[in-house]
Amino acid sequence: MNKILVKLFSLIIIVMLAWFWVIMNPQPAFAQINTINYNNANLENRDFANADLVGVNFVAAEMRGTNFQGANLTNAILTKGVLLKANLSGANLTGALVDRVTLDNANLKNAIFTEATLTRSRFYDADITGADFTDAIIDRYQVSLLCERADGVNPVTGVATRVSLGCK
Repeated sequence: MNKILVKLFSLIIIVMLAWFWVIMNPQPAFAQINTINYNNANLENRDFANADLVGVNFVAAEMRGTNFQGANLTNAILTKGVLLKANLSGANLTGALVDRVTLDNANLKNAIFTEATLTRSRFYDADITGADFTDAIIDRYQVSLLCERADGVNPVTGVATRVSLGCK
């Protein structure tokens, strides 16, 4: 009987120590180590030039005058953002979700928007020289406005801006 009590007592101690270790050392089970989230952040005039921002979230972020020149924003999420006068020249936004974003007066020169979703976004007076919009989803009205000033060839993809927008 004593051996059974000793084993039971030992088992209880081991379970309590394991429980204590789990409680004192919490780790998220499925968290991604390199996930960056700038949701609802004020990033006005920040410098992200040449940064690796693959898959980063910028939901409802204030990004007026922010510098994304040469940044890799592949598969990034920039919904409901304000990018007035932002610099995205040479940025790679392949597969990015750019829904309901204001890009008025932005520098989009030589930016890559292949397979990006650019619905309900505005590009008033944005410089799109050399930008590549191949297979991007853009509202028809915005495409017609972009075609009025589409010019240049993207130096990375070799695609003309007018061709990538399907301008006539």
